[in-house]
Amino acid sequence: MRRGLYALCLALPLCGCAELQQRGAAPQAAPVKPAGMPVAQLLRRPGGYYKDDGPDGAPPVDLEAIADAQPKPEPLHPHANDPYVVFGKEYAPEREFSAHRKQGTASWYGRKFHGQRTSSGEIYDMYAMSAAHPTLPVPSYARVTNLQNGKSAVVRINDRGPYSSGRMMDLSFAAAYKLGFAESGIAAVEVEAIVLARSPPPAEAAIPVTTETAGIYLQLGAFSARANAESFRDRIQQQLSWLDQPLQIQLRGKLFRLHLGPYRSRKEANAIAEKIRAELDFKPLVVNK
Repeated sequence: MRRGLYALCLALPLCGCAELQQRGAAPQAAPVKPAGMPVAQLLRRPGGYYKDDGPDGAPPVDLEAIADAQPKPEPLHPHANDPYVVFGKEYAPEREFSAHRKQGTASWYGRKFHGQRTSSGEIYDMYAMSAAHPTLPVPSYARVTNLQNGKSAVVRINDRGPYSSGRMMDLSFAAAYKLGFAESGIAAVEVEAIVLARSPPPAEAAIPVTTETAGIYLQLGAFSARANAESFRDRIQQQLSWLDQPLQIQLRGKLFRLHLGPYRSRKEANAIAEKIRAELDFKPLVVNK
């Protein structure tokens, strides 16, 4: 959920952000592998993909008994499907429920994001059958199949991400466990959208506007939807816990911009930008207010 000032500041539609494919014959699944690590042992391990992430050691439910998400017609979120920019890359979420089948790499996210707000405004529950996708409609449903063991599950997409190259979906810990890759952290999967009729959209609430102190800031992203900006802010706060300046969402024109600062000088701001680049492989834009 893309270079220079305007690539970062303008959220423009991007052709080909999501690859739409017609339904075809399902690929042959690989032979099912032996059962993996027992739940009790797995829960004592760190996370599979995100640093210092993982289950919390005390799941409130029987992971084996968690049911798949139950597809039902829902209205599209009024803002989570607007175009947005993250790390200088433009994303244009789909606004129609249509055929989508694509293979790629999936990962999962756990306790570092458990209880945080998602792009849909809902609270992330690592023990629910949910997922994050950069461009599929929010909310929507998809069947995810682990191509290494043939296991399949239905998840509800209610968040945006991941934004790392090479990965196309983040699954909840529960979904990853049911698909058999909670231990390894990543897996080759096929994602097939479940097409349902659209429900009428809900009434929109007024959007609060924040203010900023004049100074020098780092801009990390620009979003048409405040919910996307809030979700991305929460992720950055988790991944860059060392930040000593607040992450602020500022409405400028029609875009919600995620700013870090203020800083006393461009030299100080550039030093922080380089540190962020070393960790996230992206250097934020220095802006004056």
